[in-house]
Amino acid sequence: MDDEYRQRLEQLENRVALLERNLELIAAGQRRSSLRSLWRRPPIWTFEQYPPRLLNLTAFPPAPPAPENAPRIAMVTPSYNHAQYLGATIESIVSQNYPNLYYHVQDGASIDGTVGLLKSRGDGISWKSEPDKGQSNAINLGFAGVDSEIMAYLNSDDMLLPGTLAYVANYFMSHPDVDVVYGHRVFVDREGLEVGRAVLPPHDGAALQYADYIPQETMFWRRRVWDRIGPIDESFHYAMDWDFILRAQAAGFKFVRLPRFLACFRIHDAQKTASTYAVGVKEMGILRRRVLGFDPTQLQIRRAIASYLAKQLAYHYAYKLSLLRY
Repeated sequence: MDDEYRQRLEQLENRVALLERNLELIAAGQRRSSLRSLWRRPPIWTFEQYPPRLLNLTAFPPAPPAPENAPRIAMVTPSYNHAQYLGATIESIVSQNYPNLYYHVQDGASIDGTVGLLKSRGDGISWKSEPDKGQSNAINLGFAGVDSEIMAYLNSDDMLLPGTLAYVANYFMSHPDVDVVYGHRVFVDREGLEVGRAVLPPHDGAALQYADYIPQETMFWRRRVWDRIGPIDESFHYAMDWDFILRAQAAGFKFVRLPRFLACFRIHDAQKTASTYAVGVKEMGILRRRVLGFDPTQLQIRRAIASYLAKQLAYHYAYKLSLLRY
């Protein structure tokens, strides 16, 4: 991203900050009941926002060139019986042709054809299929003994958008003070058709203590974060990413929301996010008590994140109205 474009984007985001003060302007023409509905289900957590449509990858900014002396990126995909989606996940990573990438699929001894799919990739990726103790354990196994400067994991039903690896590498190289980055996300259905988008406002560390709004599939971090706070906590089976994020924030690492769509989050019936939500509620409660020192009520949570959700709503409509372009 050149300096002129960055300045223009910053100016546009400043305009959005002004619009945040008057959400009625942004939602002009919307009925009051619709606005109340948006507050109940803000766009950031509303997956199916419109009828399925083809995911037009050419509509996103072109991939930037990889930087000279490209930093080594290590990516891990934990997998179990996701052969239906895993091929698209793998292709979304390897097709980026990033020159200094280590990519590993850690499969939990799947019985649905995953092994055959992995074998068909030849020597193009690293992989192992063996029993594990769950997703968190699989991620840690995948990163074990791997040397890299940047790290990330992508679940076996999600996809990176073109140019993500080069964009992230360039950003880290030009911003040595930043430790963790993430970006906007696209929602796709089981067929890979686009059904929604989430445009996020700048990072808000206070709101993050009450709710995890960071799209995990878009998140990358420097190796120094992993080395200092430790690996994924395997006692968590749902909120392991929020636990990792909160530990990184508590350790003083700097987070930045990048002005770019970085990845796609897939919505489907067998999705862990939906199928283990009861476990998630329990784990999120554990994390809130640990960070806040008390167990907040739902009303306290809503009040604590209201400002962030107002900003997200403003960014959502600014993007829909083409006041912001990413």
